Amino acid sequence: MQRWRGLEDIPQDWGRSVVTIGSYDGVHRGHQLIIRHAVDRARELGIPSVVVTFDPHPSEVVRPGSHPPLLAPHHRRAELMAELGVDAVLILPFTTEFSKLSPADFVVKVLVDKLHARVVVEGPNFRFGHKAAGNVEFLAEQGKVYDFEVDVVDLYVTGEAGGGEPFSSTLTRRLVAEGDVTGVREILGRPHRVEGVVVRGAQRGRELGYPTANVETLPHTAVPADGVYAGYLHAQGEVMPAAVSVGTNPQFDGTERTVEAYAIDRVDLDLYGLHVAVDFLAFVRGQARFDTVDALLEQMARDVQRCRELIEQDRRTADG
Repeated sequence: MQRWRGLEDIPQDWGRSVVTIGSYDGVHRGHQLIIRHAVDRARELGIPSVVVTFDPHPSEVVRPGSHPPLLAPHHRRAELMAELGVDAVLILPFTTEFSKLSPADFVVKVLVDKLHARVVVEGPNFRFGHKAAGNVEFLAEQGKVYDFEVDVVDLYVTGEAGGGEPFSSTLTRRLVAEGDVTGVREILGRPHRVEGVVVRGAQRGRELGYPTANVETLPHTAVPADGVYAGYLHAQGEVMPAAVSVGTNPQFDGTERTVEAYAIDRVDLDLYGLHVAVDFLAFVRGQARFDTVDALLEQMARDVQRCRELIEQDRRTADG
């Protein structure tokens, strides 16, 4: 899959293509439906598919300081899009100047002059251009002028966890913030993941017999609510069952919120300085302070056992 940063990176001999545009944070199941449709149309026509997305998130430029918690960094989104069969991802730097492009200018400068769109695929609520003035109806009108079709793909509706709402990044962020990682998984079609470099902490976990990877998460990461979770730690190409703690470590009067992953039964790991990923499978319990360190150790043993059970259950489900 080709990755372009800015319009100038698009090959000059680029031909016609099927295009879809959006922030696509999280690449949730609603996004997947739109992207798969674009990929299928491209294959029918024998031309490439392109996803156009933005960096930073448009809200940070339009309303500084309002950057939403991110469900996936750009490199992760690109990986997920490649798995769906996308041929190219174009990341447009979203600047103040770019935000002032009218919908008509956006169509000409991006879709017509650079990507030579044959088909544009979007969800029904797609908005674009200055002050989000453009919509799918306007896009369809422009298509008649510039010879491209517009396909509108309806979004999935969530089940019980999402209360029957359409799949959306906003809903997903809310469930992450509530610690409902099971509901998040329903929307994403996979566990929620956070990434970052392993840094040195107070090393209390090691002293207590549960050495953890203290993950310095990427800026604006959507981190689940404080508590203990069953999950997986991805490091050096290995996927390890893990008990994950999110919070300020109230037992030791901590103030800094951290994500720490204990690779179950692994005390031999040295991951300092490595980029790792943590998947959140299931919520185990909320953050708590205990009367004694012994009481904490007893609870940690129960937590790890519960994580083992939940991970084993997840694996059995995956195996059918």
